Amino acid sequence: MIYPHTRFRYKVEIDGIDAGGFSEATGFDASIDVVEYREGDMETTPSKVPGLKRYGNITLKQGLVDSTAIYDWMITGVNGAVERKTITITLLDEEGSPAASWQVINAWPMRYTAPDFNASASEVAIEAIEIAHEGMTRVS
Repeated sequence: MIYPHTRFRYKVEIDGIDAGGFSEATGFDASIDVVEYREGDMETTPSKVPGLKRYGNITLKQGLVDSTAIYDWMITGVNGAVERKTITITLLDEEGSPAASWQVINAWPMRYTAPDFNASASEVAIEAIEIAHEGMTRVS
């Protein structure tokens, strides 16, 4: 019997470089708008044709570490032109080998969220970055 892969083993690469550990990677979706069209002499049901293709923003969350690479990528765009990069998310099997990969093209950070702070909590400080992009393909 073939079992489905679990979703908790994955890696994130940005422009082919290991981007570190992320506790969450969410928002992978694609959709096609539906445009309804009806001529005056048509039946009461309009025709439906494909419209714009849309891709949801991807959110990456990670425990705050000494590296400022994710923050620096965002600040580069805040202070000037955004840097578009290719992001690859790879699902890993039980042995740690690639099971499936998705490539996100022309990605750039549109929102950075610093951790919340609470002196009475005993949780890891989590930073998040929301990524806008222009396309997603499953490459394996």
